[in-house]
Amino acid sequence: MSSFPLPFPPAEPTTERLRLRNWSPAEVTDVLADRRSARWAEDFPAEGDRVIAGVIAGQIAEGPGDPGAHGHRLIIEQESGLVVGSISLLWPPNEGSVEFGYGVVASRRGRGYAPEAARALVAYALTLPEVTTVYADVERANPASLRVLEKAGLHRWSDDGTTARFRATAPETSGR
Repeated sequence: MSSFPLPFPPAEPTTERLRLRNWSPAEVTDVLADRRSARWAEDFPAEGDRVIAGVIAGQIAEGPGDPGAHGHRLIIEQESGLVVGSISLLWPPNEGSVEFGYGVVASRRGRGYAPEAARALVAYALTLPEVTTVYADVERANPASLRVLEKAGLHRWSDDGTTARFRATAPETSGR
């Protein structure tokens, strides 16, 4: 991943139940040091969150220091204010396409949070001037993640028997 920043200050997309907030440098440090925060669900961070924290730490070391400048967000449950997962744009785009990934902790699965967060991040990403397509690759052996992407409104456009690729594209506009 590159430290290429987003074209303008990162937004914090929200839904009725979720807020997608930038990671702070302190949260990255806490996850990597296995320190707990009262603002996290009891099973946050999951393994994927630790991986993303490591990626963010590397990006911070490269500069700039804002983890949000790379498209990484924490998934915050509005009702409780707790971090329940993370979602990321894997910046920068390649020829207008940007990949994203997500994870919701086990204690909050089955509530529709993953597709809700994915819809919000994809909609946000498709407003960025450099982005025309947002996609995610999922192993077919992971039916829950396949359903998440379908519920989020992405369309399966490729499948090699092992991995399915889903995408959403920006509407054609004369300004893009």
